Amino acid sequence: MQVLSLRSAPLHLVYASTSGVYGDCAGEWVSELRTLNAQTSRGERRVDAERRVRLLGRIKMGQTKTAVLRIPGIYALDRVGGTPFDRLKKGLPVLKPEQDVYTNHIHADDLARACLAALWRGKPQRSYNVNDDTQLKMGDYFDMAADILGLPQPPRISRAEAQTRLPAMQLSFMSESRRLDNTRMKRELRLRLHYPHTAQGLSQT
Repeated sequence: MQVLSLRSAPLHLVYASTSGVYGDCAGEWVSELRTLNAQTSRGERRVDAERRVRLLGRIKMGQTKTAVLRIPGIYALDRVGGTPFDRLKKGLPVLKPEQDVYTNHIHADDLARACLAALWRGKPQRSYNVNDDTQLKMGDYFDMAADILGLPQPPRISRAEAQTRLPAMQLSFMSESRRLDNTRMKRELRLRLHYPHTAQGLSQT
């Protein structure tokens, strides 16, 4: 594995990774101490990128402080594709409750604040889960969003039906379930979320 190639060593480097590096955790609570187990090609690429960032931090010890942010679904009303409006309008289905998976989110404004906090308050060679406090399964999230956005709630189908009706990208999100623990983000970055619950961010005017 090669280290990142930089013309000059920055004082701080914050890398925006994905919570997909954890893979499927069967709905368990996940802290930054959990072993990485990416199960998609994009997740594996992020795992490799994280390793390169950490290696840079070790090689440039005392020169460059690195931090990794593990980010789930980003949303915001003023962000292109930042809400599930189009998906809900198409009437795309979600999984039945008994087969559903946990999902995690962060408002774009809170993410931006987390990036700044990691620059100045992040500990060297540290990773952080950056997510709000919401604990929702995916179908419940879309039901909530539909109610807020004034659209019909999506139909519920079995996982077997989903295999034939949904594109591969959406199926990949439905194959991983985890609840991200953001304790380290709050304690070390001292980040106070503006939108601790996804409903607050989707309801803002």
